[in-house]
Amino acid sequence: MKDGFIRVASCTPKMRITDIDYNCDNIISSIKTACDNKTSLIVFPELSITGYTCGDLFLQKAFLDKAFEGLYRIADETADLNIVAIVGLPYVNNEKLYNVGAVICKGDILGFVPKRFIPNYSEFYELRHFTPYEGLIETVDGTPFGNMIFVNENYPEFSFAVEICEDLWVPNPPSIGYALNGAMINCNLSASDEVIGKGQYRRNLVTMQSARTVGAYIYTDCGFGESTQDMVFAGHDLIAENGSLLAESKKFTDATIIYADIDLQKLTHERRRMNTFEGSSDIKKVYFNTLPEQELKLMRKFYKHPFVPASKDDLADRCEEILTMQALGLATRLKHINCSKAVIGLSGGLDSTLALIVTVHAFGMLELDRKGIICVTMPCFGTTSRTKNNSISLAQAYGTTLKEVNIADAVNIHFRDIGHDADVHDVTYENCQARERTQVIMDIANQCGGIVVGTGDLSELALGWATYNGDHMSMYGVNTSIPKTLVRHLVSFEAERTSGSDPELSKVLTDVVNTPVSPELLPPTADGQISQKTEDLVGPYELHDFFLYYFLRLGFTPSKIFRIAKIAFDGLYDTATIYKWEETFIKRFFAQQFKRSCLPDGPKVGTVTLSPRGDWRMPSDSTAKVWLQDLEMTNIVN
Repeated sequence: MKDGFIRVASCTPKMRITDIDYNCDNIISSIKTACDNKTSLIVFPELSITGYTCGDLFLQKAFLDKAFEGLYRIADETADLNIVAIVGLPYVNNEKLYNVGAVICKGDILGFVPKRFIPNYSEFYELRHFTPYEGLIETVDGTPFGNMIFVNENYPEFSFAVEICEDLWVPNPPSIGYALNGAMINCNLSASDEVIGKGQYRRNLVTMQSARTVGAYIYTDCGFGESTQDMVFAGHDLIAENGSLLAESKKFTDATIIYADIDLQKLTHERRRMNTFEGSSDIKKVYFNTLPEQELKLMRKFYKHPFVPASKDDLADRCEEILTMQALGLATRLKHINCSKAVIGLSGGLDSTLALIVTVHAFGMLELDRKGIICVTMPCFGTTSRTKNNSISLAQAYGTTLKEVNIADAVNIHFRDIGHDADVHDVTYENCQARERTQVIMDIANQCGGIVVGTGDLSELALGWATYNGDHMSMYGVNTSIPKTLVRHLVSFEAERTSGSDPELSKVLTDVVNTPVSPELLPPTADGQISQKTEDLVGPYELHDFFLYYFLRLGFTPSKIFRIAKIAFDGLYDTATIYKWEETFIKRFFAQQFKRSCLPDGPKVGTVTLSPRGDWRMPSDSTAKVWLQDLEMTNIVN
């Protein structure tokens, strides 16, 4: 089970109501097909051996005996397969009839899980036939019967539990208790009839239950072949993982199998980091012995930009919310200190442009005059006309106060004072400019009684791509939890939003988005273009943001991140390039913690932040050895 991935399936097989032989034939065939597709766990609908709509035929002994024979036939004919299957049937215990899910593995019946909540309202009348189960686990002819969790002997994180249809729809589903006691996957054998609007409700129910349990949820619905005497069944199968829908069948089809690759390692990490996720009581664990496929060619997709919503509509809503959160953070700080002035070092680049946008929104919340926003452009050796003109245009378009302070003379005097040759374009040459700019805006803030609004973003903090006590420092950092890939979208959102009301502003914002990311600390090219492009030096930000998300938010190993990055960026970056920049990310992340240990205040916006007072605490002198070794082994294998 490499990297914690296992493949699971939800299957609505071909069936005929009460035709047990036919139904078993198709269940067996589906299990074999799933096994051929390297599936570790497959779930079938409620009462799948007989059909759900059998009515009073459930009380016929011959019918019940045949169903039980069918179960053992399924077990016998799949005994040599490396897969766990869960099927539904009516089952007699102590002269009571139960609606159960039977768990089958390598020819054995591991256990019978009875339905706990029996609906007897509207179109349902299951109490006419079935008994709700409220007892403790017992053993019937050597087989466990009751509520239990099934655990893989070889990979304990591969654990699952079973509930049946209505069990999910009640206020306190059994799956909650199962999850709290270690089940990573909950499986639901269902016979949910279709009525208008129910599909969306069902989808929401399943995805949210996976989120509440911080686990995976496999929902399998019966479909074509059930009696349509009074109801219609759509075969609506769903697989969700911690609030995300991974797979969904098309409703009203003859038969379907849907697959998804569940990340059990990810789910384990999520539960481990939540100290409120606690077990409630002991539930019997039943062990099984299978070997999940090690080298899955993963079916699941990994979005290149995990910080950015894939849907354009969702992106617009998210951008609006993020800008509001950033602005509210700054507005609250300004109000608290009774301050009506904000100073921004405006370079014409993405980060300072976003800081200006946020500050404008904050001033709007407080009904302050935008002239209190003091934008300072500070050209020096590397400044190009493109970025300088954009910074001037932005300040004017927003109606702010603009100051220009050329820092070249001051930096040259400093070079003389410390004995640095201005023709040596090293780190001293670059950082002297960054620190001079910070000094200028700090002193202007003192002059006007304002605060310096920081511009540095989350990606720069992760890489340490900031001059210590230069652009690293401010009085309030509004972009501190915004990664570079998201910064670009936020500025683009503002450009689109202002396109109707202020086309000139929108045009400038669009050009900022299209300008290469650069600190502009080295002289431009002979034709006046930017010579120092950040992504040429430290690597593409979309790769680093990908690494950052999975490293920090989900605790993935470098080898696993490398594996999924190859899937996400297939056709865009080759394997060697991804490896090179992931190695760079790890080295820089560990080496630059000292800069993150003394960050200015700033609002947490997303689930990933590096504030030493918030989500991330790390010793500045820790070594990256373990992580680099893990990545190195991956490169050897690949």
